[in-house]
Amino acid sequence: MITLGPIGLAASNPYTDDAAVVADEARHAELLGFSTLWRSGVLPMLEVAVRATASLPVATGIIPVSQVPAADVLATFHELHRDHPGRFIVGLGGARDAHPLATMHTYLDELDRGGLPPSARMLAALGPNMLALAGERAWGAYPYLVTPSYVGAARAALGPDRNLAVLLMVVPVTDREMARRAVAGPLDFLARAGGYRRNLLRQGFTATDIDTVSDRLLDGIAAHGDPSAIAARIGEYRAAGADQVVLRILGADDLAAARTRLAATLIG
Repeated sequence: MITLGPIGLAASNPYTDDAAVVADEARHAELLGFSTLWRSGVLPMLEVAVRATASLPVATGIIPVSQVPAADVLATFHELHRDHPGRFIVGLGGARDAHPLATMHTYLDELDRGGLPPSARMLAALGPNMLALAGERAWGAYPYLVTPSYVGAARAALGPDRNLAVLLMVVPVTDREMARRAVAGPLDFLARAGGYRRNLLRQGFTATDIDTVSDRLLDGIAAHGDPSAIAARIGEYRAAGADQVVLRILGADDLAAARTRLAATLIG
């Protein structure tokens, strides 16, 4: 049984097809003591990360169910479970159609029939309906662009028996404008429209907050500053009910060095 430890790491090169890069980062994450490595839903590279490490659980953040057939997920899961049991957490999301809940239900039905248990999968849930589904049919939820207040409400909705891993933008710089620029890139891509924008609005941010990356938004959904300030911010998410905070490190010239410095403070 996988234990979802306190500090995870999101891959710095999530979409690369360079196996050497993927393997090196996975080994470094394991060496530094991160609890989980979260990669994109590119299944061959996820397999590389699992096979390059000895015990580090590797999760997909996320497999887009509207693009990746359930049969492919099942094949990868069973192969890795045979060779490296308990090392692959199947993170699912991306049901981008008119009926996302129905699409996800259908996909989960296929996984059930293929022998992939709920205890091995997480859903990238944001809204109340998808959170409820994560509580019913998965090991837990994996939200992004959320505040500690959101985490508290999500924990209450999921209940104590489900896991909550929160992806958090972490910018290890003390200059606020540099941090704002680093956060603006992902926000421009994700929060222009769709579910992430709707969820930010539900959390009380305005369209202006989102479009300008206001101080209120920057401080609300990211961690920035020196390692001690970042540690304090992560502590707020953990106190609100996150089982794991997953670091998406941005704005650092040397990402490997930034991982090392943060791990020294956060993991010891």
